[in-house]
Amino acid sequence: MNEILSHLGDGMLVSIQPLNLMLIFVGVAVGLFIGAMPGLGSVNGVAILLPITFLVPAGSAIIFLAAIYYGAMYGGAISSITLGIPGASTAVATTFDGRPLALQGRASLALVTAALASFVGGTVANVLFTLFAPVLATVALSFGPPEIFALMLLAFATFVGLGGDDIPKTIFSICFGLVLASVGFDQISGEPRLVLFEMDGFLQGIGFLVLAIGVYGIGEMLWTIEQTRGEVTTTNANLTVKGMFSDLREASQRAWKGTVIGSFLGFFVGVLPAAGATPGSLMSYGVAKMVSRRPETFGKGNPDGISAPESANNSASTGAMLPMLTLGIPGSPTTAILLGGMVIWGLTPGPRLFINETEFVWGLIGSFYISNVAALLINLAFIPLFVWMLRMPFTILAPMIFVLSIAGGYAATRNMHDIWMMVVFGLGAFFLRKLDYPLAPAVLAIVLGPIAEPTLRQSLLLSSGDPSIFFTRPIAGPITVIALILIFLPALQFVRRRRRKAMA
Repeated sequence: MNEILSHLGDGMLVSIQPLNLMLIFVGVAVGLFIGAMPGLGSVNGVAILLPITFLVPAGSAIIFLAAIYYGAMYGGAISSITLGIPGASTAVATTFDGRPLALQGRASLALVTAALASFVGGTVANVLFTLFAPVLATVALSFGPPEIFALMLLAFATFVGLGGDDIPKTIFSICFGLVLASVGFDQISGEPRLVLFEMDGFLQGIGFLVLAIGVYGIGEMLWTIEQTRGEVTTTNANLTVKGMFSDLREASQRAWKGTVIGSFLGFFVGVLPAAGATPGSLMSYGVAKMVSRRPETFGKGNPDGISAPESANNSASTGAMLPMLTLGIPGSPTTAILLGGMVIWGLTPGPRLFINETEFVWGLIGSFYISNVAALLINLAFIPLFVWMLRMPFTILAPMIFVLSIAGGYAATRNMHDIWMMVVFGLGAFFLRKLDYPLAPAVLAIVLGPIAEPTLRQSLLLSSGDPSIFFTRPIAGPITVIALILIFLPALQFVRRRRRKAMA
């Protein structure tokens, strides 16, 4: 323990060197902007700015890119709360309660809750990373396709209840999302699937960003216009210094449970190779709703519905660094780019990195702590600006949302096919909402589908088609059983309520 603390102290000294400290603050500020812009996200931000880092030493370059990653995780909540558009898949669950809270005139509370939860999640992850890196890396190695599929099944189980009490509509929404996730080339056989009208654009599949911006950007805008009947409306969003301190106190009192769940669950899921922050944030939201005493308030502005995914995605982003540094296996798309950068700079990730490059590794770990504090301070400082945006009349805000949606979608894919698909999904989401179909399960299914399907098929190939592989393996078995219980529990409750009504 003393040796770890000594190394951490040395790493802190490295990270507060003038050049590194400046890069941390610049990286976090840039990341905050990148995360808040629909269509960008941490992957694009790190990839775009990677060439700039060749102007500084290797250690400072990775610290800068890691700071961008941190800032982008914080920034994802901004567009989710203020505009209702998740900038990346990691922030989609924040939209469920963040946007309703903003529309109630409590945008400051939502943004403060997101910032505070992100800070706590990052801090918990940093401590776990520092203390248990070798042990957790070993655990991550034991996760094969059956374990990853069991985890995805558990993720599906946690959001079966996101659609409310209407189980059939929720199941339809999940199945519809899974169908959309299967469009394009089959990952196992390479055969094209569901290529409608032989349009080439469908061969690349339907990206999450296209669906999310269409549903939560264009669809939400159409829904609001329909509800306001074209009247000039503004959101009652006010902010004072006293109110901000009051929001900090309220967030710490009302959102602590979601923060705890997200901090630990997000880190664990983030550590697993190829899982990343998105499943962690979705699972944390579902678990927070399941353990809540008032689950019916989720989706209507519950602070726990913001703190759970926000603490989870920040915790998972740190967790995803662990397999990259200790095993050379990226835990997320962003860490895959960081891994490529490390190789270019002559650093070989793996077990010996902690021995051969001690100053670099601990300097990077020390920068996690500094970046976390910097992100909290910068985020809180910009909250008045984000709240001011919400006071604009919706007649001005609606065109801005539409332009940002189209521009963000095109910047990410540079494909007009995806732009037309966003418009189609926006119109579809509007009509589904009028028919009272839950949209969240469909969006989440298209995120997890591309992970769940190949791992299911790989597992069955390993077992020659025997599904018992999900129950007989020591890690996959318990996770699968828990997932099945959670999946069938709402259905049993639904049947029980129907019987009671019939008897009455």
